[in-house]
Amino acid sequence: MSKITVSDGTEIYYKDWGTGQPIVFHHGWPLSGDDWDTQLMFFVSQGFRVIAHDRRGHGRSSQTSEGHNMDTYVADVAELTAFLDLNDAIHIGHSTGGEK
Repeated sequence: MSKITVSDGTEIYYKDWGTGQPIVFHHGWPLSGDDWDTQLMFFVSQGFRVIAHDRRGHGRSSQTSEGHNMDTYVADVAELTAFLDLNDAIHIGHSTGGEK
């Protein structure tokens, strides 16, 4: 499993498939990155690099008692984006995954 540990010690699980221009998928509450699998398979077959993560407290990421707010979710994604060295990424969100 692929995980990154963000600055407050929370582990964020992510999928990173393919090559090419990256597309980052952000799920809504109470889902996980797995809910994007159909879209991930389609876009990877079209030559894109696709990334889907589980927000803290969701799926395979750490179950934390703190940081369940949009600012922290965005900070987690910023750290993931930097870690994966994503450039010219397209971001797609559903529900609260599209908030910021």
